[in-house]
Amino acid sequence: MKRDIARELFRTYRTKLKKTVESNEERSHRDDPEPIGSILNSIADSRDWKRGLAEGNIFTNWPKIVGEEIANHAEPITIFEGQLTIRAESTSWATQLRLLERELLKNIQSKNEGALIESLKIIGPTAPSWKRGLRTIRGARGPRDTYG
Repeated sequence: MKRDIARELFRTYRTKLKKTVESNEERSHRDDPEPIGSILNSIADSRDWKRGLAEGNIFTNWPKIVGEEIANHAEPITIFEGQLTIRAESTSWATQLRLLERELLKNIQSKNEGALIESLKIIGPTAPSWKRGLRTIRGARGPRDTYG
């Protein structure tokens, strides 16, 4: 079987020509601008960023989630392995938040779908620490190690 290259080229040219005529009609709808929100949502879906965005919203929408009064006296610090750490401005506020821990956790979970917050850790005010990060060396004295 001999192939006729000229006929094959002509067939592909004709099919491409039909496709371009049809696609010109579709192109006018496709070239319309899209809302940026829908573009960002599709990017977040395709890259599996929904959980990270939901957890980040806890920090940005803190007053809406817990209320203005609690937000004025406590702030979220970190989220690590499903545990949200909240720092209160005084020990009395930390005690009150520990008493409200269940309701606070339910409220955070209901208002932030997609964020996997399983528990809360409520701490009071702390003095500055020489520790840096989650993992430290035992017996190390921090920056004071180099003196004498």
